[in-house]
Amino acid sequence: MSVRIAPSILSSDLANLVSEVRDVESAGADQIHLDIMDGHFVPNLTFGPPLVRCLARHTALPLDAHLMVTDPTPLIAPLADCGVTRISVHVETCPHIQRTVSLIREHGALAGAAINPGTPLAFVTEITAWLDFILVMSVNPGFGGQKFIPESTDRIRRLRALLKDDSFDLSVDGGVNAQTAPSLVSAGATTLIAGSAIFGAESRRVALESIRAAVAKGQVT
Repeated sequence: MSVRIAPSILSSDLANLVSEVRDVESAGADQIHLDIMDGHFVPNLTFGPPLVRCLARHTALPLDAHLMVTDPTPLIAPLADCGVTRISVHVETCPHIQRTVSLIREHGALAGAAINPGTPLAFVTEITAWLDFILVMSVNPGFGGQKFIPESTDRIRRLRALLKDDSFDLSVDGGVNAQTAPSLVSAGATTLIAGSAIFGAESRRVALESIRAAVAKGQVT
């Protein structure tokens, strides 16, 4: 499976969001990652469906919403109606996870489960039959620009082995850059979510190409 790169707009200049998204789109991004936070599950507050609806009118890229919220259910239908094609919810906040991910699918989006660094992998391996992808956090969620947790690479490797399916999409979010990407892909990641490594670069095209080149080199060697 080819590796996808999804710039996270959490690290973008939100005052110039349309131009920021168009910049990474023209630079070769595969999708746009949306970190939606409620200030309760994580200590940060970002944005919701109204901004996503406006953004969707200005990009042809798939929109991937990561719901870092205590109660994701009320957001699912509005985000799907905005055109979001992938929605992930945290296993730590969903006591009835099968019901929640089924609701995502009912609204026409791909359903994902996100898992924090300290949460046992069994929380997602037991529910893969209901999922389209898994999002592994390689930092503690809440803020962009955090330092990559090295043990995350082994978590990806163990999770890929447990899944026994090379085609299943494993996303990874947190500290992804040209230095960490090769080992993550070698371990089994298929979607790389990168924020500051892309939006913090002078050239977003160079940043994206650097990550792709590093991954390609790692796959050859």
